[in-house]
Amino acid sequence: MTKSTLRSNSVLIFNKKIKPKPSIVYDTYWNFLAERQNIFFKRLNKNEKFPWSKDPILNDYKFTNVYRATDRVSQYLIKNVIYKGSQEPDELFFRIILFKIFNKISTWEFLEEELGEITFKNYAFFKYDKLLSELLKNKVSIYSAAYIMASGKSNFDYERKHQNHLKLIEVMLKNNIAEKIRDAKNMDEVFKIFLSYPTIGDFLAYQYAIDINYSSLTNFSEMEFVKAGPGAKDGIIKCFKDLGNYNFEDIIKMMADNQFSEFERLSISFKNLWGRDLQLIDCQNVFCEVDKYSRVFHPDIIGLSNRTRIKQKFILKDKNQIDYFFPPKWGINEKI
Repeated sequence: MTKSTLRSNSVLIFNKKIKPKPSIVYDTYWNFLAERQNIFFKRLNKNEKFPWSKDPILNDYKFTNVYRATDRVSQYLIKNVIYKGSQEPDELFFRIILFKIFNKISTWEFLEEELGEITFKNYAFFKYDKLLSELLKNKVSIYSAAYIMASGKSNFDYERKHQNHLKLIEVMLKNNIAEKIRDAKNMDEVFKIFLSYPTIGDFLAYQYAIDINYSSLTNFSEMEFVKAGPGAKDGIIKCFKDLGNYNFEDIIKMMADNQFSEFERLSISFKNLWGRDLQLIDCQNVFCEVDKYSRVFHPDIIGLSNRTRIKQKFILKDKNQIDYFFPPKWGINEKI
C-alpha cells in the first residue's frame, strides 16, 4: 500500500461520522412533543376542558409550547412590538431589542403607557431610567425570569442592571447595528454580530437572532442555523448514551431532518403548526422541555446540571385567548 493510499484512507476514516446512540429518553422526546402539541390545539378548542392530556406529568407541570413562536411572549413580540410601528431598520431594531432585553410584557406595557408610542427617535436615557427605577423602587420586577441577564456593570459602570442595558442599546444603534443585520448574508452572521457586544453570550445571541428574524430586517430560514442552549444540552445528554462525533448542534439538526421518519416509526400522528414543520429552534427548545419532563418520567437518567425536579407547577389561569399571528412571510396566517 502506498503512502498516498494510506493518507487517503486516513482522511476517509477521520471524516466518517460516528452516529450517536439513543437512550430510552430518545423515544420520549418524540412522544412528549407530539402530546404537548396536541395540548396546544386542544386549548384552542373552547369545547375541550382541562385536563387536556392523560399524561399526569403534562397536567401537573408547566411546559412551553413545542413551537417557540406560539408562546405568549413571542406572540406579543410579533403582534404588538414588531408589526406595530415603524418598519424603518433603526426603529424596528430598537423596539425588538428593548422588549427582548427585559422580555416581560408588563414592563413594555408600563413604558408604553407612560411614554406613548415607543420610538428610538424620542428615546432619552434619563426618561427610561427614571420610569424603570420607579418600578424597582416599588419592588416590581422588570425582567423576565426566563433568561439570566448579565448586569453589564463592568462594561458600562452603572449601578443598576437596566441602566447598563439601556447603554448597551445605545452603543448598538450608534454602531449602525440595524443596517449591519439587514445586510447580513445568513443567520450565523447575525448571531456573530450580537455576540460581539458585551453581556451577550451564545444563548442570547441566538435567541435575539431568531427574534430579529420574525421581522422584515432579515428573512432567513430557521433551518439554516442553530445554537444549543444549556437546557437543550441537558436534554441531548439524556436522549443519547453516546453522541458519537456529533456536536450538540449536529444532534439538533439530525432531529429536525428525521422528524418525518421518526413520527412514522413510532406511529405518531403529529399535527404541525398549520403546515409549518418543526424548525431547528423548535427542536432545540423541545430538548429543554424533555430535560425537565425526564426528571419525573426518567428520574434515573441524569443530565449535565444534575437537576432532579421540575420547579414550575401548572396553574390553570383565566388568561385571554391568544389570537395567533405569525410573521406574514411564513404564509400561515390565512390557514389559522
